[in-house]
Amino acid sequence: MLVTGATGFIGSAVLRDLAARHGGTGGQVRALVRNVPRPRVSRPVIDPGIEYVQGDVTDPESLRGVCDGIDVLIHLACYIGPDERLCTAVNELGTHAVLAEAARAGTRRVLTVSTTAVYGGGPHRSIGEHDVVPAPVSPTSRSRLLAERAVLAAGGAVLRPGLVYGTGDEWVVPAVAELLGRVPAWCDGGRALLSVIAVDDLARLLTTAAMSYDPVLPPGTVHHASHPEPVSLRDLLIELCLGVGLPLPQEDLTYDEYRARLAAVPGRVTERQLSLLATDHWYRSCSVWQLTGCLPGPGFQARMRAYAPWYRAFLDQATRPAPPTPPVPAAPRVPHVVASSVPTRIETSA
Repeated sequence: MLVTGATGFIGSAVLRDLAARHGGTGGQVRALVRNVPRPRVSRPVIDPGIEYVQGDVTDPESLRGVCDGIDVLIHLACYIGPDERLCTAVNELGTHAVLAEAARAGTRRVLTVSTTAVYGGGPHRSIGEHDVVPAPVSPTSRSRLLAERAVLAAGGAVLRPGLVYGTGDEWVVPAVAELLGRVPAWCDGGRALLSVIAVDDLARLLTTAAMSYDPVLPPGTVHHASHPEPVSLRDLLIELCLGVGLPLPQEDLTYDEYRARLAAVPGRVTERQLSLLATDHWYRSCSVWQLTGCLPGPGFQARMRAYAPWYRAFLDQATRPAPPTPPVPAAPRVPHVVASSVPTRIETSA
């Protein structure tokens, strides 16, 4: 099995699940990475027995041979951000490069993870896989939809989770915490219903599908991959506040009032991201669990309480002020020296 994006948020969880299933992978899993990882707080390296291979999906030559002897490919390498050039290079063209190498090596099964954000703005309530035509609005979701199409054309299967949370999450719960800090109020009473999934449940679903002898997800198909029960924004906020020690909101604002208040306080979370959290984005996700014979897990409350210590540590680290930069001592004065005319060299990175 080859896992691309193996040191990322979802990839790390996949490696953890594989190690837990087998008491260590014993070299049966190959992980494609740009750099062999070292342990860190948000991306722990679980199993030193994993075969790490270096390569970059944006450099097709570096992928030569990574799929040799590989039966199943779990493609998780992606870029999430506003840089359209990187979205195209990593998500779209990078997927084509990985698929070309898999085809050359005769890899028989491909699974990839996309996102329900490909459907666009919403609101969406109890939507099936074929109920809405994808209409992505960001460079990330547009490029991930193009990546989906390449995987489907190659006979692979696509999983579209909603909001993914858990160990290593640097966006979903941190974004909600930021919203609470910028505007400490309920938005429309927190009534929005959201499709969410714990990263460890998503990883378990992926590895179950990948390890089955016969394909349990038919070739060329798309599947919603969230917990079947949606979670309200209110319940998400309550569990977050209880888990990390934040005060519960006291004020209630309409969506428009909340959006206006948020715009007045600078921060990382955008209006588009607010809409993903504060309006209905609920997608029916029962069939994928039935097809794989995999249980969806204990649900949001139990999972969030288990993840609370990690979130406390991460949010504390994120909000801790950076240590002051030590002052640079002034250069001693040297009299009667004429300044050099040699130009300063500017270091750049590729």
